[in-house]
Amino acid sequence: MSDLIIHNVFFGFIGGLGLFLFGIRTMSEGLQKIAGDRMRKILASLTNKRIVGTLIGIAVSAIIQSSSATTVMVVGFVNAGLLSLMQAIGVVLGANIGTTITAQLFAFKITRFALPAIGIGVALTLFSRQKQKSFWGEILLGFGLLFLGLSIMKQSFDPLKDSEVFLQIFTLVGNHHLLGVLIGALLTVIVQSSTATIGITLALATSGLISFEASVALILGENIGTTMTANLAAIGTNLAARRTAFCHFLFNVIGVTYMLLLFPYLIKLVSFLTPGDADLIIKTQAQADLLGGLIGDKPFIARYIANTHTIFNIVNTLIFLPILGLLAKVSTVLIRGKDEDIDKMQLQYIDNRVLNTPPIALGQARRETRRMARLALEMLQKTNMFLESGHLKMIKSLEKKEQLLDFLQKGITDFLAALSQQAVSAQMSKDLATMMHVVNDLERIGDNCENLWQLGQRKVENNVPFSETGLNELTEIAGKSEEFLTFVVEAMEEDNHSIGAMAMSYENAIDDLEKTLRNNHVARLNTGECAVQPGMIFLDMLHNYEKIGDHTYNVAEAIIGSID
Repeated sequence: MSDLIIHNVFFGFIGGLGLFLFGIRTMSEGLQKIAGDRMRKILASLTNKRIVGTLIGIAVSAIIQSSSATTVMVVGFVNAGLLSLMQAIGVVLGANIGTTITAQLFAFKITRFALPAIGIGVALTLFSRQKQKSFWGEILLGFGLLFLGLSIMKQSFDPLKDSEVFLQIFTLVGNHHLLGVLIGALLTVIVQSSTATIGITLALATSGLISFEASVALILGENIGTTMTANLAAIGTNLAARRTAFCHFLFNVIGVTYMLLLFPYLIKLVSFLTPGDADLIIKTQAQADLLGGLIGDKPFIARYIANTHTIFNIVNTLIFLPILGLLAKVSTVLIRGKDEDIDKMQLQYIDNRVLNTPPIALGQARRETRRMARLALEMLQKTNMFLESGHLKMIKSLEKKEQLLDFLQKGITDFLAALSQQAVSAQMSKDLATMMHVVNDLERIGDNCENLWQLGQRKVENNVPFSETGLNELTEIAGKSEEFLTFVVEAMEEDNHSIGAMAMSYENAIDDLEKTLRNNHVARLNTGECAVQPGMIFLDMLHNYEKIGDHTYNVAEAIIGSID
């Protein structure tokens, strides 16, 4: 074979694969934008029922056209505490089925519609003033690009039919199914897309380069390779998330193993469930037209490959669905250990891999913000305890919490800034801006707490006495500030937006209390009851509690005006 032909094959394959992957991504993003909050509501409706979880997995994967993306999201949700291990396993099983819809689309003879779809999609995307139509344009554009890429890949493989070397290699894959599985798995890991691997398999098969059996082996391998994405995503997550990713790997590997052992029966099952003469199809695949052409009433190899992919995942799901508990126990035994302290310096709920799904990403940011609010409340509570007890050993713990609060503020803000660069609605853009303000106010509460314990530390180390009246007044405003922040954090947790009157009452009460206590202190200074040095510390403490009240009220206003 000449160098020119090899170059044409290579460049055609690379170019076709690039168009295919870009098309998948474009179509997926368009589908996610159209789905909007529906996907978030689907995931929020998850219960402990296995079948419900599986159906949700099917639906979400069908929406975003990627089982890997669904599984990565599920791993993130488990890491965030949104899903239990059992719930997550059910969703992942369903995701495996949902992703087979793409392969079924490939098996239709619709390549001729690729160019019109690209043209219409570009027109809608560039010239439509309505976002909804623009999103549909992205879907059409992605649809056309992936089928155009598939067609180019198929055409690039055609010259290889005349090469004895390549035919021998592909024959070897067909004769050694385990080799085909390994190649399929490795290829999927490399391109990070099981859909792309299926597209390559279809291009090879419809070009007549590989047999139906070799195609099945590659498809089985793809089901193993696709689990690597979730396992890579689980690195650095908690135990439950790592176990979820491992379960995905485990049931796919087990499924491929028994399918290899029962390989002849799998071929017969696919042939039985697919209309047409399978023997004729396998023998005449070299003459098959691209993606599901017909000879009389005989469907070609593309439909058999698509059905193999679907049947494998449905059968595997039906086998493992009743024994999810056992699968969870096995993963627990194999993935041992204890989760580290929840206060360790890391984001628990935010995952940059879901930025392309803005509704879900926004939900993750809300959950991380609520975690930050709980931490701010805990800081205020412990600060008040320190000021009351004077135990300097508490300072180290408070400093760690302040560092974590600063870390969360930066992490959430960076995530929200990145999310704002995505195609989001006007309302979501407003919600993002509001959340940024909330995060900043929570961080400022932490700063005020830091000021308070530093003032308390100076009081203890310099042995500065407070009068009994001053101590009682400080306890009063500290208690009112803590009560106000507790009220607002609980409202945030419960999505209670009807807190306006009570929040205003708290804010006014703290402002009035600060003025009253300041005037009382000035009166004590005039009578000589209080000295100047403790008086300065006391006034600074009052000021910081009043500021905590202000920032707490800002958070309350955001809750009142937010739309979840």
